[in-house]
Amino acid sequence: MRLNTPLVTSFVFDGHEYEIDLAFDNVLSVFSVFDEIDLRDYEKADIALALLIGVEYKSNTNDLWNFVYGTFIHVEDKRSIEYDRQGNPMPIQKEPKKSIDFEKDAEYIYASFRQAYNINLYQEQGKLSWAEFKALLSGLPSDTVMQRVIQIRLWEPSKGESSEYKQAMKELQKTYALEELEEE
Repeated sequence: MRLNTPLVTSFVFDGHEYEIDLAFDNVLSVFSVFDEIDLRDYEKADIALALLIGVEYKSNTNDLWNFVYGTFIHVEDKRSIEYDRQGNPMPIQKEPKKSIDFEKDAEYIYASFRQAYNINLYQEQGKLSWAEFKALLSGLPSDTVMQRVIQIRLWEPSKGESSEYKQAMKELQKTYALEELEEE
């Protein structure tokens, strides 16, 4: 996201210009399509492109989808890179835990946007862009319900914490666990 450029409403790919609807609710609908287990990958890409740019596209579906996803939708992993004393990147120790699920956390996200920004996400459907939504979501204050849930999910025990506190946090982690975490 750059503040000195307008939000994207169209793009050029493979010599063709496409209008694109990057409203946050539309992008969340695309994510829902990719959660469907009964669809093949190419079918998911076709449906996603139909949601975002309509059914009239003149490019290879996979190439176009990969471009759209990588350029406009993908949420970057913002882990910091750790370096050794010689300045070489250290190997990543473990994959980060998934801390948010747009579908499961919808009510927490909604409540947090109301609490922090007084934004009603239902009234912003079709208006608030994906870039704006991501920026507001990542900037939620720590006292919002969504940030508290994320803190609980990412919590790991440390020295000095009482056994009662650790037990309470483990129970909260079970309560707010995402499906992937429950399987582990």
